[in-house]
Amino acid sequence: MGNPEQPPQQYLAPPPGSPPVPPQMSGPLPPQPGYGNPPGYGALQPGYGQPPGYGQPGYPQPGPVTPPPPARRTGLIIGIVAGIVVLVLLVACGVGGFIWYQQGKDEGTLAGVIDYRKTNPGALAQDHVEVPSTYPMTPPAGGPHFSMWQNCNGDVYSAPIVDGNAVHSLEHGAVWITYLPSLPAADVERLAKRVRGQSYLMLSPYPGQESPISLQAWGYQLRVNDVGDAAIDEFIRTYRETASMEPGATCGGGVTTTQ
Repeated sequence: MGNPEQPPQQYLAPPPGSPPVPPQMSGPLPPQPGYGNPPGYGALQPGYGQPPGYGQPGYPQPGPVTPPPPARRTGLIIGIVAGIVVLVLLVACGVGGFIWYQQGKDEGTLAGVIDYRKTNPGALAQDHVEVPSTYPMTPPAGGPHFSMWQNCNGDVYSAPIVDGNAVHSLEHGAVWITYLPSLPAADVERLAKRVRGQSYLMLSPYPGQESPISLQAWGYQLRVNDVGDAAIDEFIRTYRETASMEPGATCGGGVTTTQ
């Protein structure tokens, strides 16, 4: 059973005093606030259009951009650091080179030293004897000796001294410089200047030795031909007192006699 047909509604006039009813309009309706073209079409709508950061309402403004540090300053810092590294390397190389040079120089000047402690240790007995001994090297550089030592506090002897007394001085740590009597007087004086006033040093002529000048410490000997040879001073620096077999033993109070 269908719905009963409804009677058509009739227009009722508004009661007196009511506001007038706006007239009915035919045709399309005008745009209403908030309506119109959909977003993205036509005029830009708030919040649409340009991407965030370009001044649209509701989006934060971009913060300040920090510029990179100037390349000039970075290069300067790198240059300073590199300079310091190079300077340190140069100093290290310089110190190392100097040490190497000094070691090489010392080894070179003392290359002629005869080390009897290695080559003939049996000849270096420290016995005290009453009669002169025979030594395998000339002048002697150690071995049996007299009970009295030769004074060796910078003493310069113009005549030969007794081997047995001189060897005892070597045992105390002295360096004994000898020369052939034929050595020029000027060269003898240059040797004497090295000795005078220096403890644990003595100088005397020695006839028959193999070289014009010879240096002896206990167990060591160096023969040289020239009074200006740097090995003379190097030998003194290296072996004076350090070659002593009785460290601390005096060089004073000994005999000063010559032959």
